[in-house]
Amino acid sequence: MTERLADIEEQASLAALENKTCIITGGGGSLGLAAAKLFLDEGANVALVDLAMPALEKAAETLPSDRVLLIEADVSRAADAKRYVERTAERFGPIDVLFSNAGNFGIVAPIDIYPEDVFDTVQAVHVKGAFLAAKHVVPRMRDGGSIIITSSVAGLRGDPGVYAYITAKHAQIGLMRCLAKELALRRIRVNTVHPGPIDNGFQLAVEQGLGAAIGTDGTDFFNRMIPLGRHGTPDEIARSVLYLASDQSSFVTGTTLMVDGGMSA
Repeated sequence: MTERLADIEEQASLAALENKTCIITGGGGSLGLAAAKLFLDEGANVALVDLAMPALEKAAETLPSDRVLLIEADVSRAADAKRYVERTAERFGPIDVLFSNAGNFGIVAPIDIYPEDVFDTVQAVHVKGAFLAAKHVVPRMRDGGSIIITSSVAGLRGDPGVYAYITAKHAQIGLMRCLAKELALRRIRVNTVHPGPIDNGFQLAVEQGLGAAIGTDGTDFFNRMIPLGRHGTPDEIARSVLYLASDQSSFVTGTTLMVDGGMSA
């Protein structure tokens, strides 16, 4: 009994991600950076992946360089996905957490004029990017690991003209559910996190495009839809990602975690 209590006390004293190896795609953005800071605070080693190295270098200015690896990669390219996984494993060892967070928005436009190339590009980043991340991470992941895919409140609703983004966010849920069933035997948990509107540059660009399309203030339009009456912050979303990444969610897989201020209620 005494030994068991000692084990429990020792586990409680450890940080939530002590010595864990984590990959974050979309690492140069506000949510990727917020998650990286939390992961590092909890003892993790983190590989930050983004399309452009300048964005990564700017993000990394506030991070401890000895536990951070910066990798420039296009998540929609298989060779790049393989490379960022291999480089992470070579630097830090087997993968414990994948936070598939890279994203783009596209445009808002009626279906008859929605550009096919825009639709394809958005699917490539969100859907193919998450698929390739899992494809190459899973063989390098420890049993008992965690995969978190950033979907959106948009993954459970529809809005006129948002064809590429909303389709991609729905598709990510299907990918997550397939992975959750397949990887359960290895105790690898797979979930999607669904932010509502976040106070960041990505969301502002969305709101400006939507506002122009519908002739109103896009930010105010979203705030009126949120029961809590405001946008979330990257840190608020990142805390939910940390929950899914850590053993605190050890019996949580195949689920959609809404972090949207009640927007989907």
